[in-house]
Amino acid sequence: MRAQNLTSITEFILVGLTSHRKTQILLFVVILIIYLLTVMGNLVIIMLVRTDSRLHTPMYYFLTHLAGVEVCYVTSTLPQMLINLLNGNGVISLTRCALQMHLVLTLGGTECVLLGAMAYDRYLAICHPLLYAVLMGRWRQLQLASVSWSVGILLATINVSCTFSHLFCGPNRVNHFICELPVVLKLACANTHITESVVFMTAALILLGPLSVILTSYGLILSSILKMRSSASRRKAFSTCTSHLAVVTVFYGTVITMYMRPGLGTGSDFDKKIAVFYIMVTPLLNPIIYTLRNKDVHGAAAKVLRRWGLGCKR
Repeated sequence: MRAQNLTSITEFILVGLTSHRKTQILLFVVILIIYLLTVMGNLVIIMLVRTDSRLHTPMYYFLTHLAGVEVCYVTSTLPQMLINLLNGNGVISLTRCALQMHLVLTLGGTECVLLGAMAYDRYLAICHPLLYAVLMGRWRQLQLASVSWSVGILLATINVSCTFSHLFCGPNRVNHFICELPVVLKLACANTHITESVVFMTAALILLGPLSVILTSYGLILSSILKMRSSASRRKAFSTCTSHLAVVTVFYGTVITMYMRPGLGTGSDFDKKIAVFYIMVTPLLNPIIYTLRNKDVHGAAAKVLRRWGLGCKR
């Protein structure tokens, strides 16, 4: 009977955001637009940083990694969601579910550490400008980027391995639009207490660790900014830091709510609403927030447009 149950569930059914057909078509159009804008916006950032030598600095180096993470993140989730909305059918195999879960956790974990690295970079640039070039050299940038990706992959592998070591013998309806670990884990037949503890501990490590670095860095940055005599310098520092904190607030606030609140992965509609923010909203906001008031990026974009004969010639 145990072996029979193990083979009886070979796929999950993603319930999605709605079962109403007209609403599904409307969501398909909206999410397709969000996906295309997100991919295009983040690829533009990568292209501008690669082509303009003035942007070859540590801050933009980390920003290109963040943009790459966002492109991969939405590509690992939204196309499957679009197919499900178009077909009106959310069937996904266990293998594809595990693969999607691993990609989502890897990229999400990498983003957490990257945001911490970016906060540390801003702290060095503002609080230790004379030592910045030495402390944030090329080798240090490579180290921080490598650690971000390695930690994301390692913790994702641990969590997904623990989750799919359990039996899934029914029900197989996942009240979500992607294979979100806490929601899928609730469908396991066996006692998942140990796995839930592992998920909670890894979530605490990957979320609270970088978050403590971010809060400490910006606390020191704020103290340093208040001591600046030049109002122009204060405005520039505040502008740069405010954009970063806006991303951090949306991303960390929603992910912590999902993974570290009591009743992990209840499978309620609230979980889906929370997930919309860090799966769709944050990747879309990143290129907007980082470029909206950034004169360096504006200058790089104008330079590229002039090169293509599309910009205003001075």
